[in-house]
Amino acid sequence: MSELETGILVAYFFVLSILGIYGWHRYYLVYEYMKNKHRVPGPPPMADLPVVTIQLPIFNEMYVVDRLIDAVCEVDYPKDRMEIQVLDDSTDETREIAAAAVQRYAALGFDIHYLHRTDRTGYKAGALDEAMKVARGEFMAIFDADFVPPPDFLMKTIGHFQNPKVAVVQARWGHINASYSLLTKIQTILLDGHFVLEHGGRNRAGCFFNFNGTGGVWRRSAIGDAGGWQHDTLTEDLDLSYRAQLRGWQFLFLPDLVTPAEVPVEMNAFKSQQHRWAKGSIQTCRKVLPAILASDLPRKVKVEAFFHLTANFNYVLMCVLSVLMFPAMWVRYNMGWTEMLLIDLPLFMAATASVANFYLVSQRELYTDWKARVRYLPIVMSIGIGLAVNNTKAVFEALFGGPGEFARTAKYGIANNKDGWQGKKYHQTMAVQPMIEVALGLYFTYTVIYALSHGIYGTLPFLVLFQFGFLYTGVMSLLQQCGDDVLLKAPQIAD
Repeated sequence: MSELETGILVAYFFVLSILGIYGWHRYYLVYEYMKNKHRVPGPPPMADLPVVTIQLPIFNEMYVVDRLIDAVCEVDYPKDRMEIQVLDDSTDETREIAAAAVQRYAALGFDIHYLHRTDRTGYKAGALDEAMKVARGEFMAIFDADFVPPPDFLMKTIGHFQNPKVAVVQARWGHINASYSLLTKIQTILLDGHFVLEHGGRNRAGCFFNFNGTGGVWRRSAIGDAGGWQHDTLTEDLDLSYRAQLRGWQFLFLPDLVTPAEVPVEMNAFKSQQHRWAKGSIQTCRKVLPAILASDLPRKVKVEAFFHLTANFNYVLMCVLSVLMFPAMWVRYNMGWTEMLLIDLPLFMAATASVANFYLVSQRELYTDWKARVRYLPIVMSIGIGLAVNNTKAVFEALFGGPGEFARTAKYGIANNKDGWQGKKYHQTMAVQPMIEVALGLYFTYTVIYALSHGIYGTLPFLVLFQFGFLYTGVMSLLQQCGDDVLLKAPQIAD
């Protein structure tokens, strides 16, 4: 075997081994969740309700801002103890729509204020920070424009702050438009896994987890004690969460309190959201992980924080693995297929079966029809692979670039299959990236053909996951940029 062939195999197995370690970590999260899932505190009653400020940060959200303000004004809480701040950085018709809604509810006796900035310094973090200076609430509830908080949201969260150490109470995200398309269905499964198993497992096991930027309540004094909202990362929520927990504050996740939200219906909007989350998490990793590792926190907390904050580096490894898969297959086929399977299969199972198990458990925990939902798991895994190019770009930007611009995710007020997004504003485009994804999809198409023609059937399930993932993300981006409403409608599944 030549030095080149040896180098290919060494690189291939190194990358696959690292991915396998992160895969086994998913099993650990499931284990922690199952062991501690019954440790969910009930909401203690609070006789003297405190003043709460509800902050609604928006930017060019003309299709959903009315829905948001309507829902917030229906929250069951004494009017004299609930302040609403509409934090509008918009540059379009959203300003008129939001201002009119504020005037309408102010006339009904609500303590609601319209705060407009022409200077978007700090983006969302900057808007929250500026508004907090004039807020009167002891607690700050935050909802993004695409959310519809339930009427009992405050009554189910505020009582937990009787524990003076609690800084944040985070609700689970629900899904307004889960069954709109295949893409929205996949996103809901991804989010369910994040909230149920990651948040649930970490929080109940005594590890750090993060406020998700919306659908939660902060203790105002905790924000100040942790250094306030800062905008040197694109995930100001993750950043502040870790800084607050390093200061000794406690976070609480309520899995049974659901706050519905609209998930993106466009592939490019979905990618933009994932890009921002991936870039921001690596920026936060660079910023806070050294302090975490140098602290006197328990080893378990440090290890879990390491896996959490470094997880997006896996996308870089996924891109490298994608390029190496065919040459590694070719080299090892000439060496003998049996020996190859003995090494490859356990690593691939660790890296991929753990993902399937992770999302299967989350669906089983939430839905009675979970057996029907698990048919989407292969596509969930494929889409995760298909995001590798998008999120690898985000990782490199986080490592070698500045904070970057906060690109909000376009939402269109989509609630059911009769709603459409064609002809509306805020469409996002990507020029080169979809071409790379399609090229990788074609590359794996050739790899699949090669495996079939040489009888290498054991790798086919894994190769098809890569093939479909890259082709789906790339082709959907291109089609939607061309104006075709191609959404691959999913079968209706009750939520």
